[in-house]
Amino acid sequence: MAVKIRLARRGRKKRAMYDIVVAPSAAGRDGKFLEKLGTYNPNTDPSTIVLKSDRAVYWLMVGAQPTDTARSILSHEGVLLRKHLQVGVNKGAITQEQADEKFSAWKQSKDGQVAGAAESKQQSEAKARQERLDAERKVSADRAAALAKKNVVVEEAPAAAGETTEESAESAE
Repeated sequence: MAVKIRLARRGRKKRAMYDIVVAPSAAGRDGKFLEKLGTYNPNTDPSTIVLKSDRAVYWLMVGAQPTDTARSILSHEGVLLRKHLQVGVNKGAITQEQADEKFSAWKQSKDGQVAGAAESKQQSEAKARQERLDAERKVSADRAAALAKKNVVVEEAPAAAGETTEESAESAE
């Protein structure tokens, strides 16, 4: 029986979430599956992936073929690297300790990249928020200045009109 690691859709309309499952290749998209390996939620920022990596490695080792999207998720989580290192251990090219060391080094660098990306995104969002606030303050100051100018003009106009009526009254006498 050919087995695939793929995504099974769930959730509501336009807010889909996916289960990462191991299913027979003949089964439908949301049909019967052998095991649920985790979930993938593309609606969050960044996307949320919860995965049983040990079970995913097991299924890859026994011949399960991931779909393109599942392959990219597994690669992002390091499952394909673990499988690659485990094949090297099985062939005797490296020891289990070396494989674990390589994987932990990769995981640390990956965590550093993710943390750096999240930090830079937060900084850019904070900078954009500050720029919007500064622009809004400038607009508010301009409006206040225009309103003050309008009020000053309105106050001077009745005084000027009053002077004109006094002058005309004096000339009439």
